[in-house]
Amino acid sequence: MLTLTATKFFKMLNTQINLHLTKNLSLDMSKLNIKYLILTIAILASSGLIAQEDDKETIGSETVVVVKPYTPSVSDAFKVKQTPQLLDSITLQKKSITYKIFSIPVASTFTPTKGTAARVEKARPIQAFDSYATLGVGNYTSAFAEFYTNFEINRGENFGINFKHNSAQGGIDDVLLDDNYYDTNLGLDYSFRDRDLSYTIGLDALHKQYNWYGFSNNIIVTNDNLNRTDVVQNYFGAGLRANLSLNDSFLDQTRFGLSVFGDSYGSSEINATLKPEMEFEIAGEKIQTNVSVDYLNTSFDQNYEGTTDLASSYLNLGLSPSILILRDDLELNLGASVFYSLDSESSESNIFVYPNINASYRLAGEYFIAYAGLNGELKQNSYKAFVDNNPFVSPTLAITPTDQQYVGSLGAKGKLSDVISYNIKGSYANVEAQPLFKSNTNTFPLGGLLEDYEYGNSFGVVYDNIKTVSFFGELNFDITKVLRLGLNAEYFSYNTDTQEEAWNLPELKASLLADYKITDKFTAGANLFFVGERQAQASDFDMSGNLTTENITLDSYIDANVQLNYLINDQLSFFVKGNNLFADSYEKWLNFPVYGIQGMAGATYKFDW
Repeated sequence: MLTLTATKFFKMLNTQINLHLTKNLSLDMSKLNIKYLILTIAILASSGLIAQEDDKETIGSETVVVVKPYTPSVSDAFKVKQTPQLLDSITLQKKSITYKIFSIPVASTFTPTKGTAARVEKARPIQAFDSYATLGVGNYTSAFAEFYTNFEINRGENFGINFKHNSAQGGIDDVLLDDNYYDTNLGLDYSFRDRDLSYTIGLDALHKQYNWYGFSNNIIVTNDNLNRTDVVQNYFGAGLRANLSLNDSFLDQTRFGLSVFGDSYGSSEINATLKPEMEFEIAGEKIQTNVSVDYLNTSFDQNYEGTTDLASSYLNLGLSPSILILRDDLELNLGASVFYSLDSESSESNIFVYPNINASYRLAGEYFIAYAGLNGELKQNSYKAFVDNNPFVSPTLAITPTDQQYVGSLGAKGKLSDVISYNIKGSYANVEAQPLFKSNTNTFPLGGLLEDYEYGNSFGVVYDNIKTVSFFGELNFDITKVLRLGLNAEYFSYNTDTQEEAWNLPELKASLLADYKITDKFTAGANLFFVGERQAQASDFDMSGNLTTENITLDSYIDANVQLNYLINDQLSFFVKGNNLFADSYEKWLNFPVYGIQGMAGATYKFDW
């Protein structure tokens, strides 16, 4: 702030002028006029400055902050405008060089041409057909037939027919009775699909025929000790199935099934299932809930001893909610299952609770994925399921559900390279009432007229609490687009509760699968199955009526199968295949040897109606 007032300023100025005039009276008037002019200008400037300062004193203090981002430019850089001087004592002069080109003509036959774009070979599209028929015949008077067709009723509606037949007329070495078999299945399907929903309705029918030809070597088989020589069993079945899927609905899909099953001995079974599956989101997490309704009613005319009939009726209701959590490389499924089981025959009910937990974590992308699980469930056993696994069972089975309390597993899967993938896993299972196939007792020495399955040539079902430790390993090779290989093996260790052994369960299983496309028209496939030793038990009554038992170890076996296919055109192809190529008439079940080398040739024809 300036403190010099105008009055003081003029007094000081007047004093200085007087002194100046006294000392310089000799100066001419022209110089005085110039000084007075300069003095007048200074006075006017000072007056304006003093006025501004006085105005500032009357204005309130304010702070103004201006912020502007700095944007540098090339013009801001400091430019060197001088050329540095070199202080070298020696200065080199540039030497001028003159270049000369000597052109020499060269004879050449090269003629440049205009380049063209390379063409990509397009694979010929594979023509799809709505129908096909396959027919093959082989030794043992075997026959294989398969037929499938699909009719497009209109857009979104289809009707399909599927028929399959497999049979052989027998001829196994050292088997005295008929050993032929038939297996025929027929399916009809109707499907509908639009943008809101889709559903499928199907009808199924089946007929199977097998013979109980597995007699022990110590039984002399004649027409006199059998009420009929073919010891045949026929199975019949029919079913209705439906599947409904809704788009943009929490009800993801619903499956319904109704099946009836029976045999030529008056056995009957009805199984009805309803399984809705729901899915929705809460707070960004996916919630899944599965509901299960499973009703089973089975009846047999008599038990194995022939003293009474057998019947079982179970209603199992299940609820399995779970939440799916996805976090980067972690996938976690947390859930549980609750089952209510009602045994109508004994008027008993039970509630079962099981864990349903699965997790996986990508430690190294697709190359190493660690996973673990802890799961349990209540399994509904049925007569039909037992027949599908072992067609030589007797029509005298006790049916009860299996309580799979928990199965814990820990493993890793991934890729060793772009063409090799792997999967390894270790498991521990605790199962109550696990079914085991065990040979029925031979009652022939007791005399009397027996049923065809009462000569120790059939199997019953026993249940036991079993703890199982298993290790599984698998390798898959996608070597090229024309060659694929798959190898897997699994080892089992069983700990039974009441039974001496885990009857007919192998300790080791392995398989090798291969597919090779030799040419565009020639393909080949092969599979190799290995099954380790199994434990079985034979029981007989001696002439005195005493029961004797013998534990038998069934040998391991290898079953090799190969198929070759030759494509004539898009519609017609021929095939040749061989089964059990090692000619090993091994026993898959005690006293039931299988067919030896089996060869078959046939053709497949594809067409549209």
